[in-house]
Amino acid sequence: MKMMTLSSLLMAAALLAGCAPKAPKTIYYWGDYQEQIYSYYQQSGDPLKQIDALNLDVEKARAAGQPVPPGLHAQLGLLYAKTGDTNKAFGQFATEKQLFPESAPYMDFLMSKKQGVVQ
Repeated sequence: MKMMTLSSLLMAAALLAGCAPKAPKTIYYWGDYQEQIYSYYQQSGDPLKQIDALNLDVEKARAAGQPVPPGLHAQLGLLYAKTGDTNKAFGQFATEKQLFPESAPYMDFLMSKKQGVVQ
């Protein structure tokens, strides 16, 4: 009797393990974006390394056929502004504005005030 109970428990466990939910597929390709945001606000990490990491995420997102999350291009713009590259910063702000029209007021504000641009 104990053997039958043990085999029933093992069989039930195997069935339940097969039904375990998979991680949900997200709309956006997140990559290292969240880690880079955290580093930016902790003021730890080299802005150039953060730029490289986010640009790599953009490339990986294209390869995976997924869009980048909202804010990624804005973050790239802020990082470029921090390094003094205004043209690339404004290009990233424009891309963010195009991909996510709801960000337009903030992107326009950043471009009009040249926020974060090293002079």
